[in-house]
Amino acid sequence: MPPAEDQIVRHLPTGGGELAYAVTGSGPALLMGGWWCGHLALNWADSLFRGYLARLAERFTVIRYDQPERGLSGGATVDLDGEIAVVAELLEALGVERVALLGGSSGAAVAAGLAARLPGRVRRLVLYGAFARGADIAPEPARRAMVEAVAAHWGLGSRLLADVFVPGASRAERDRFARFQRLSATAEQAASALAESYALDATEYLAAVTVPTTVLHRRADRAVPFALGVDVARRVRGATLVELTGDDHFPWRGDASAVADATLRGLGHPVRARPEPPGPAAVTEREREILQLVAAGLTDARIGERLTLSPHTVHRHIANARAKLGVRSRAAAAAALRGYEPGRPGI
Repeated sequence: MPPAEDQIVRHLPTGGGELAYAVTGSGPALLMGGWWCGHLALNWADSLFRGYLARLAERFTVIRYDQPERGLSGGATVDLDGEIAVVAELLEALGVERVALLGGSSGAAVAAGLAARLPGRVRRLVLYGAFARGADIAPEPARRAMVEAVAAHWGLGSRLLADVFVPGASRAERDRFARFQRLSATAEQAASALAESYALDATEYLAAVTVPTTVLHRRADRAVPFALGVDVARRVRGATLVELTGDDHFPWRGDASAVADATLRGLGHPVRARPEPPGPAAVTEREREILQLVAAGLTDARIGERLTLSPHTVHRHIANARAKLGVRSRAAAAAALRGYEPGRPGI
């Protein structure tokens, strides 16, 4: 994947104003959109996002855009039908005759609308973390309180939303995501976008979809409950529902490889099942020694001092152990080895 500075963002005059877009990869066209506080440049600077995008760009020419008056796009805010029309203009301008669609979260409504309106031009539809009606995400008082919090104090509001969107993240990661939100949108823009998401109703479009459709949803998604993904799959004739593990709302967080695999399968590209991690027996004596110190609360620097290793070497040993154990964090790796002894059955 090219480094962050290599992305080229272009602008297209449309009926909804100047639309910012970027194209990555090669192969059949794939339109991807719909992320909360989406911003072409800021998303591209996120290594996790680029890693997920790279998997898709190996097989597809991925087209991304910022919504009108959001991110790097100009113009005025448009409603659902207006955004569908603007995106259709983008596809026409790029000469795309056939396209696959990946609609995430609130962007699922736009993707479903395009699929319903242009069935002859849409090859496949994948909806991730989707909902049919924004009003079903949370009770009305909770929705109103969140919009008011974002509008009144974007600093506090961005932190509240970080807790919802990236619940499994460390405090530092949540702080970075809160800052990302504030950089990508003003308080007024964010409050407006949130209110519009809650007001979305894609039920008619979902019922009209006739193209092959796959619905992906993480079981413990806190931002959009799993039951809403089940509801979406029921509304699309012949849709396939794929239940994923994890609680992150964004597909590039958590087990992003599994999400990318499921996405590619939904887009018609078979992906071989990944081998299971080798487990505790594969962890070396040095790696076990380091994880014991991690469990004791020592930092990489302190562990390095104790074992006469550089912090980089300590970090590499921990990363190797995490891969062997199939866990996401150093703490989880240390916990996975607690009580394990070589020669005894593993966990």
